[in-house]
Amino acid sequence: MRHLAHDENLNWEVASAGTGNWHVGKAPDHRSIAAAKASGYDISKQRAQQFDHFMFAEYDLILVMDRNNLTDVQSMAKTEGEREKVKLFLDNDEVTDPYWDNALFSPVCKQVEARCREIIKQLS
Repeated sequence: MRHLAHDENLNWEVASAGTGNWHVGKAPDHRSIAAAKASGYDISKQRAQQFDHFMFAEYDLILVMDRNNLTDVQSMAKTEGEREKVKLFLDNDEVTDPYWDNALFSPVCKQVEARCREIIKQLS
């Protein structure tokens, strides 16, 4: 999203965070790095961070990849306005977690890229 927004000259602040702390400070999975690189994106310097309540104030829209994360992040909201900022990335569907199937990394990367392009069109 960051790369695509930059290409469109959008001054968007884009960040990524997980709901758990087990990957904090670590680089993306090497398979994610390879899939992104094959699509023209360098994510190798990204480092994991954990979602924190302050992000509700910092960001206008919070997109999550699955319903478990939707529940987890919405449960951190202290107001209805904060809860309303949290939405599924794919509107009414979940992004498949490719972790257990190497063959899914490339298709998931392409799916995320396509959805990012849609979001940019919708919001810009």
